[in-house]
Amino acid sequence: MEKPKVEIYTDGACSGNPGKGGYGVVLRYKKSDGNYIQKELSEGFEKTTNNRMEILAAIVGLESLKSPCSVVLTSDSKYLTDAFEQGWIDGWIAKNWKTASKKPVKNVDLWKRLLPLMKKHEVKLVWVKGHNGHEFNEICDKLAVNAYNNDILKIDIGFISDEK
Repeated sequence: MEKPKVEIYTDGACSGNPGKGGYGVVLRYKKSDGNYIQKELSEGFEKTTNNRMEILAAIVGLESLKSPCSVVLTSDSKYLTDAFEQGWIDGWIAKNWKTASKKPVKNVDLWKRLLPLMKKHEVKLVWVKGHNGHEFNEICDKLAVNAYNNDILKIDIGFISDEK
């Protein structure tokens, strides 16, 4: 049986880096009648980084899928897309989460959360230039910015742990 095909668009944003941050996600699924079901997700955090929000957006999008899917995940984050497309993640794992310069990899908590999702789903990563008129990237950016401008912000425990 063919896996359902889903489009996921993601973006992360911060006011300051680190600073208040948020992510935005748009999920799209094409029904048999040709129409799309679209869902938007976002959340804001008191203190985090842009890269953490970019990764978290991908995680949240993939975690929201109820069964294994064939996914095209579009992001404006080279950090996210290159980690897989350039094989950085494989090198980090082989070096016990150390970079080529033997420093600890940042955001390990999120990378470890993302890895099983990348295996569960058939994921094709696509990079788009941010703030360049891409309809769904622009929607995700607005969702992310609105999320961190919200009065109710979560605490990014992983960021606090990395700071120590």
